[in-house]
Amino acid sequence: MGKGVKTAVVGGVFAVMVGGAGYGVYNIVSAVSDDGGGGGGGSGAAATKRSGPPDEGEVEKASGTFFAAWEKGEATRAASYTNNAEDAAPLLASYGEEARIADVEITPGKPAGTTVPFRVKAVVSYEGKSEPLAYKSELTVVRGQTTGRALVDWEPSVVHPELRDGDTLVTGEAPQPPIEAVGRDGTVLTKEEYPSLGPILDALREKYGDKAGGTSGVELTIRHADGSADGSAEGAGAADSTLVTLAKGRPGKLRTTLSAGVQAAAEKAVKRFPESSVVAVRPSTGEVLAVANHRADGFDAALQGRVAPGSTMKIITAAMLIDNGVTSMNGPAPCPPTATWQSQTFKNLTDMEPNEGATLADSFLRSCNTAFIKLIDEAPLTDSSLTQEAQERFGLGRDDWATGVVSFDGSVPASGGPDRAANAIGQGQVQMNPLNMASVTATAITGTFRQPYLVSPELDGRQLARAKGLPAGTASQLKEMMRLTATQGTAAPAMSGLGGDIGAKTGSAEVDGKPGSDSWFTGFRGDVAAAALSQQGGHGGDAAGPIVAAVLRAGG
Repeated sequence: MGKGVKTAVVGGVFAVMVGGAGYGVYNIVSAVSDDGGGGGGGSGAAATKRSGPPDEGEVEKASGTFFAAWEKGEATRAASYTNNAEDAAPLLASYGEEARIADVEITPGKPAGTTVPFRVKAVVSYEGKSEPLAYKSELTVVRGQTTGRALVDWEPSVVHPELRDGDTLVTGEAPQPPIEAVGRDGTVLTKEEYPSLGPILDALREKYGDKAGGTSGVELTIRHADGSADGSAEGAGAADSTLVTLAKGRPGKLRTTLSAGVQAAAEKAVKRFPESSVVAVRPSTGEVLAVANHRADGFDAALQGRVAPGSTMKIITAAMLIDNGVTSMNGPAPCPPTATWQSQTFKNLTDMEPNEGATLADSFLRSCNTAFIKLIDEAPLTDSSLTQEAQERFGLGRDDWATGVVSFDGSVPASGGPDRAANAIGQGQVQMNPLNMASVTATAITGTFRQPYLVSPELDGRQLARAKGLPAGTASQLKEMMRLTATQGTAAPAMSGLGGDIGAKTGSAEVDGKPGSDSWFTGFRGDVAAAALSQQGGHGGDAAGPIVAAVLRAGG
């Protein structure tokens, strides 16, 4: 029997006392143990299959045996105490092998039902260099579907909270030298000071580390599944994340377009609302000034999100109507109570008064859905007109943006049936993120499409996307309608108190299966355009509006 394991007979019951390096003498296991899938062993006696949630004793036993095996580096055994030994074993094995983590001590906290929080202390070593490793994680105990055993519900995050499916831990010489990313004013940008930039700084290092002039160090890193920093949107994963530095490399300096002041405001603004993201750009150049996310899943929705943009899409739809001669800012755009397109009836926001004599500006500033849907069947519009406007004028949906990191450049597919109408008001099949909508605003107010970017294309010679932009008359009308919306329309409450030349558009997008709508808002102030998304945040002015206003206040 292995070190740390003692046996005794207590009242006729066979007891196993399990002690790992930091876990100590732990639990008592019944002689009638479950059939274990390779780990728990048993006396061979028939066991009654249990059902229902694991009780307190089972939670303690299952987590304790798992912790003890993990501490000892017994990967296969530890995996057998999970409900997915096949996936658990390789990652647990790599913990000691590829990651070179040893002297593991696990200290469990007080369980909350079937969830057990715990602390890990260990040492990472590589070629004579060692550094301590400490972090917190948690696991949940569930009932095994086949045996009825209490088992650890396997997730990679059990091993480390930042691990996701397919990720691995590796210690060795870093594949890329570290970088010192600096903002447009020379301020050093760190993930400690600007947490939202963590994934972006990792991606910049992966792509530009060998171009910035630094030298590699030795690190413990998370190697994310399908990692890519080539700027493609499809199937791209996150860049490697450094957890511990054993030997520092010499960082190379990488200049970015980010503004430390605007970034700080963006970080603070998104923290006010859950599941929120924001991007700010400079319309005159396309330079990205800030990117911030506040999300439980850590996903960079600001640059990579793909969700319906709601009525912020009406900026593009209005441009399509003007460019095709259907109407103009002061031309007719009646706002009836309902509008039916190919058997689907669309409505406006609750309590919106109909206005059959409305102009496009009137319907735009009030965000009247029916006005836009009533106009989409006018000649010469077709199922592909909105797609053409988005691609040719606004540079969207062509998969050719080269921002310097992984990003998604929007999607406005040609659609027939009810989706043709739904697309026009930012529902249906349209997909956007805050980066896209900040760019839409920038194009709308300048008439020129300038592809957003975080790193100058001069560094690596990449080609930025191009589009023909808008006629001057269209751009001037869009800008004026956004001004009216910010001062007299749905965006006025959020934009209140902002001076200078301002404009905005609100949006809310219904999401299937969700009780609330996504809050969208995009606006400009001077030479700064910003867009925000707050998923399940309600109307555009409720959550996304205050985020954009705070960013514009800092950058305008």
